[in-house]
Amino acid sequence: MREYLLTLCITAAVTYLLTGPVRKFAIVAGAMPEIRARDVHREPTPRLGGIAMFFGLCAGLLVADHLTNLNTLFEKSNEPRALLSGAALIWLIGVLDDKFEIDALIKLGGQMIAAGVMVMQGLTILWLPIPGVGSVALTQWQGTLLTVALVVITINAVNFVDGLDGLAAGMVCIAAAAFFLYAYRIWYSYGIEAAAPATLFAAILMGMCLGFLPHNMHPARIFMGDSGSMLIGLVLAAGAISVTGQVDPDALKLFAGSEKEAVHQTVPVYIPLLLPLTIIAVPAADLILAIVRRTWRGQSPFAADRGHLHHRLLEIGHSHSRAVLIMYFWSALIAFGALAYSVNSASMWIVLSVVILSTIGLVLLLLPRFTPRAPRWAEAFVPPRYRRGRATEADVPETAAPAAAEAGAQAVEGAQEAAAGDRTPVAAGVSGVNGASAVGPRARLADRSRSR
Repeated sequence: MREYLLTLCITAAVTYLLTGPVRKFAIVAGAMPEIRARDVHREPTPRLGGIAMFFGLCAGLLVADHLTNLNTLFEKSNEPRALLSGAALIWLIGVLDDKFEIDALIKLGGQMIAAGVMVMQGLTILWLPIPGVGSVALTQWQGTLLTVALVVITINAVNFVDGLDGLAAGMVCIAAAAFFLYAYRIWYSYGIEAAAPATLFAAILMGMCLGFLPHNMHPARIFMGDSGSMLIGLVLAAGAISVTGQVDPDALKLFAGSEKEAVHQTVPVYIPLLLPLTIIAVPAADLILAIVRRTWRGQSPFAADRGHLHHRLLEIGHSHSRAVLIMYFWSALIAFGALAYSVNSASMWIVLSVVILSTIGLVLLLLPRFTPRAPRWAEAFVPPRYRRGRATEADVPETAAPAAAEAGAQAVEGAQEAAAGDRTPVAAGVSGVNGASAVGPRARLADRSRSR
């Protein structure tokens, strides 16, 4: 565990330290596209954050190769090299797209080629454990097609959900954390070495996301772009492919009897592996809904719009930060709910906990205008809008309203007299005078009528 945590920390540190220089490079290179109709942010923001994430991936693999216990993984398995090859290709395509906006079909072809490169180096699905049937061996073509499909679906699911500051990185980090705990349990508790590459991939993926999140939280200073979203989607899919079909049900030694019975009884164990989209169920659902919505309108499935789940949350009244936290909540609920069910499927407490948390999530969705207040001891750790001491319009006494209105009128009259040539002093600290003051907002659009 310590070596996995060290790899995670090194990956996060390299990603975090490189994101600042990458941001300056993106500004110089002109990777700051104009704001589109579907965008949520108000100011041009540099992309190419995937450059820092890719070098964090390389650093994590390099450190793991020099650690005592993880070094054997590189000697016995070619999967880390396969991941690096596919990641380098998909990252290069993403960088070109962030800079030059390449066609969607070209990106789709690049995703399929990257998945094919990993298959050629051994990172593929060999067989599937099917309940009631047993382990079904796949032919080379079947395994290749299933692997490519899984990689492409996961990459686009993550890419589709990358619409708010910190959303994609946080959701993938949650999914990677759940997957890491599961893969580590198989590797450590049951002594199955086939799960070691997936455990390493999950640890590195968490480091990439955690290192990038401080720069990407709202308001974001840099976006990961397609170079980052496609990269983390590929790494997440590679972890699931690495362990799915590589673990023999009899090797778990959970049940005695035939292989068919063992596979049937260990269905909860295989839920996070056979269906990696369960740990990114929210972006997967967003992907399916987007395809249905666009094809129903006669548009291309790759045409961009403002109908994603995070856009809907903003439309019903949720703030940017709250919409992101709600998406985090549902991702964590699904990912760790599947993880808990895989550990003990017979416990009713797990089902009841998931039902209760789902109810809480639905209540949060229906209360977009509810502003929570943090307790006194936690006010130093939350934004000012969640502190109890923050003054609001409702907190202002009614007697202060006429005085404020009179002061505002006097300030306007003073400004008009000064504009006419009179040097009557203007009350300081009044919002709207001489631009934005320390206590007042800045006008969003300047009044240019006087300058003409």
